[in-house]
Amino acid sequence: MNYDRQQLLSEIVQPAQTKIVLLVMDGIGDIPKNGETPLQKANTPNFDKLAKDSDLGQTIPVLHGVTPGSGPGHLALFGYDPVKYQIGRGILEALGSNVDVEEKDIVARANFATVKNGIIVDRRAGRPSTEESGKVVQKLSSLIKEIDGVKITFYPGKEHRFVVKLTAEGLDDKITDADPQKEGKPILLTQPLTAEAKKTSEIVNKLMNQIADVLKDEERMNFALIRGFSKYPKLPQFPEVYKLKAAAIATYPMYRGIAKLVGMDVIETGSTIQEEMQTLKSVWGSYDFFYFHVKKTDSYGEDGDFDSKVHVIEEVDSVLPEIISLNPDVLAITGDHSTPAALKSHSWHPVPFMLWSKYTRKGLSKAFDEYECAKGTLGTFYAVDAMSIILAHALRLEKYGA
Repeated sequence: MNYDRQQLLSEIVQPAQTKIVLLVMDGIGDIPKNGETPLQKANTPNFDKLAKDSDLGQTIPVLHGVTPGSGPGHLALFGYDPVKYQIGRGILEALGSNVDVEEKDIVARANFATVKNGIIVDRRAGRPSTEESGKVVQKLSSLIKEIDGVKITFYPGKEHRFVVKLTAEGLDDKITDADPQKEGKPILLTQPLTAEAKKTSEIVNKLMNQIADVLKDEERMNFALIRGFSKYPKLPQFPEVYKLKAAAIATYPMYRGIAKLVGMDVIETGSTIQEEMQTLKSVWGSYDFFYFHVKKTDSYGEDGDFDSKVHVIEEVDSVLPEIISLNPDVLAITGDHSTPAALKSHSWHPVPFMLWSKYTRKGLSKAFDEYECAKGTLGTFYAVDAMSIILAHALRLEKYGA
């Protein structure tokens, strides 16, 4: 059936007084180490208690066997077909960093990296503090302002991340990433994907060379990897499609950016899970959909730090009673993709999904982990269908057809 899922939902969705929380533990899925995944090893009495009253399942973010980026993973959870809506990482990072993006602009997400003898030895430059990287961004800003008539602007981000904006007439975002995505690989320059993008590709490659020259004396942040070249796309707006007043609570720019792109109100919050929890409480009366993002489960998975990923899961478990005390009508807990610590990267593995409401077929699950989710009542389903399941449990969908 080729019918647009989102269009169908927009036709049968109805307003209601119900409140929905979508808790996204980034990269939560994993594979066993010594017989246990981080979800299994973690002490999670609150997750496990909730699982006994919930429907469990597992999601496929894009297609079976396809490893998703965070953008496609989140778009799918919000009900946007990630194959139809292909969004560059740059626009998400830029919007989340409050960068103004206009018609003549191309934006990209950049990582400080460590390079030795032309080989990338650390894609994240040791994860410098936001303050440290901010100083290096200032250094770039002071020394690189324009290349061949194209204005270059740098914006600081979180830790090793920052945003690059190119401004000029005639720029085209159809170029390859200047990032091989793996350590131990040589520096990679961009290539144009169309004839119209040749100029943009040449400008970016000149920029890469200038960045390397400016940073050559830095110990760790001596290079930058640039990817996700993007112009500003137009997407259906989440509040209009689903008739939901939506709030996004996220600490990292990329996730704030994707929420802003689909029309959610992005709420200022602190950097810790407890600060995010306090933000949720402070805006509870003003919205009916809450996207609550936890980043560190993914960060520690990418670092290969199994034990720290366990710790973050336990920290989220500790605030779960506070979320439940707000009396949401629907609470969905999942991730945008899996990030196994053994792989130190995103993976294709299905993602655990738990949904609580008054209308679940409770009593069939014992805990919240990959294996209980694989046996759950929801089965294995595409993440793009998560919103229809959530809306149904919130009593926000009319009957379809006669």
